[in-house]
Formats: sequence, C-alpha cells, structure tokens
Amino acid sequence: MSQTTLRAGQWLSLTVRRRSLVVAGIVVVGILVSAVLTLTLGRLGIALPDLVPAILGSSSGPDKIVLGVFRGPRLVVAIAAGAAFGIAGTLFQTVTRNPLGSPDVIGLTAGASAGAAAFGLLWPGILPLPVGALLGALAAMLLVWLGTGKGFSSPARMLLIGIGVSAMSLAFVQFVITRAGLEQATVLATYLNGSLASRSWSDAAVIWASVAMLLPCALLLSRRLQLMEMGDDQADSLGARSGQTRLLAVLVAIGLATAAVSVAGPIAFIALTAPQIARRLSRSAGPNVALSALMGAFLLTFADLLAQQLPFEVQLPVGVLTAILGGIYLGYLLVAQWKKGTV
Repeated sequence: MSQTTLRAGQWLSLTVRRRSLVVAGIVVVGILVSAVLTLTLGRLGIALPDLVPAILGSSSGPDKIVLGVFRGPRLVVAIAAGAAFGIAGTLFQTVTRNPLGSPDVIGLTAGASAGAAAFGLLWPGILPLPVGALLGALAAMLLVWLGTGKGFSSPARMLLIGIGVSAMSLAFVQFVITRAGLEQATVLATYLNGSLASRSWSDAAVIWASVAMLLPCALLLSRRLQLMEMGDDQADSLGARSGQTRLLAVLVAIGLATAAVSVAGPIAFIALTAPQIARRLSRSAGPNVALSALMGAFLLTFADLLAQQLPFEVQLPVGVLTAILGGIYLGYLLVAQWKKGTV
C-alpha cells in the first residue's frame, strides 16, 4: 500500500498509508452524520433546513436554546472526550504491548470513580465532583507507578497492579454508596456510569483545550512508539529511548483520560475498542494516534445518539451503552488472546 507524508511546518512530519487516510475520511463522515442526527432528531430536534442558520447564529427562539444549551455542548464534549479516550487507549496499548491495555484496565477510570465518590458523598462540598474524579485518577496512577517497583517501565506489572488498583477503587465506591442517601447515590451513580447530559460550554472548553495541547505530543511520540513494538533493545539501538518514551506516553495518556473523565465521567470501553477497530480497519502497525482519536470520537458520538433516541422511559447514560457493547468486544478480545496463548 503506498504511503503519503503529511507535514506541519518544519517540526512535524507523519508518514501515513493511503488506506489509513481513506478510513479516516469515512470515519469523519460518520462523525458528521452522527452530529447532524444528534441535532435534528427527537422532540427537541432542530429542523434540517434550520440547522445551518442555527449553527451560524442567525436563528432565535427554541433552536437557539437547543443548540446553545441542550445538544450543542453535549455534542462538542462527546467528540472531544471520545477522541481523548481513543488516544489514551492507543498509547496504553502500545506501551504495554497488549490489546487489553487501556485506562479501563489499568485502574485509571476506577480511580476516577473513587475520587468522585469520595468528594461527592464522603466529603461533599470540599471540591467539585469532576475535580475529585481527576484527583482519584491521578492517585490511582501513582499507586500503579509505585506498585510496579519500576515506574512505568514494566508493561506486565502495570496491567497486574492496575487490576488490583481497580478492584480496591471499586470496593471503595461501593462502600461510599452504602453510606449515602438514596438521592445522593442516584446522582453519583449517573456520573459513575458516564453521562454527557447537562454538559456546558465550559466543559467543552476544558476537554478541547486538553486535546489541543496533548494530541501534538502523542503525534510526536508515535514514531518512537512504533519502533518500541519491535522490543526495547532494538528500539533503543535505533534511538527511540524506550524508557523515556514509555514514561512520556503514559503521562500524555493519563492527561487525556483524566480530562475526559472530569467532563464526562468514566465512560467505559471507548479507550479499549477505538484503537483496536482503527488498527483492524487501517491494517497499519503502530499507535495510529490520529485514526484512534477519530474512531473514539465517532464511537462516543454515535453511542450518545443512541442513548438519546432509544425508546426507553428514562434516558440511559451513554456509559451504560458503551459498557454493553464494549463488554461484548472485550470478551471477543479475551477469547482471541486465549487462542493465541497470550493470556
């Protein structure tokens, strides 16, 4: 398959396969279609002929409110949060050399849940719930870093310690919920399931700023990460500096995942499935950072569209749908890895 080199000034050049560009184009179309359907379907939907004037700011009345308050911020947060989860997932999977490596498995999202539970119910009012989730995620990653005994340089130990941290974090969440009142527990459960309801433009600013700052870092690391798939010794001989690259990649992944969790909650399995689907469709080695970001954005946007439009009496949090679909995909991955003898 022929390749194309994309350049951004003198400091960044990326060599991509044309198949990857074609797949990326199709995914972008999928994101746009999901976005249009999100804004136009349902009782509050904007009529299709009125959509462009509403986006350009020339409309008023209900359309302006729907776009500016209800569905616009939710859609924008979904796109950026999905991209952040997708990038974080591909970075974790690359540095651990394991298709099961993701913020879900490594303990980050469970730590975020524990932080949200602690500051939402156990010590309410001290910090906003998203900030508590951010601190919980960082604390979980610190435990993983200390627990491995080698920082982030041992992929196998990262996964094992991450599973332990996840178990402890979820046990703490259950403990806090048992001590809470029914109303408080319901609010926390909605956040812990992962929800995009009631998002604001300030949430959108946080997650988009995080992606804008950290996506270039992930792209700059992608070449080194691709070399690391051959093994640390060979990567080091080619100048990849595997230890330093692994640490930087994990820090970038933590930043992206915690930013996404802080605005949308610990939405499950987007980080696990987006990089896998991107790699299978593109048939390309390496972290596939840009395509994983696009795939994550599409998966979360489409899942949230389903969450809004499925005919249930109560609107499901989007994390419930991603957990169902992601759980099925995780089972497939486990069976595939078992057949290969790697688990």
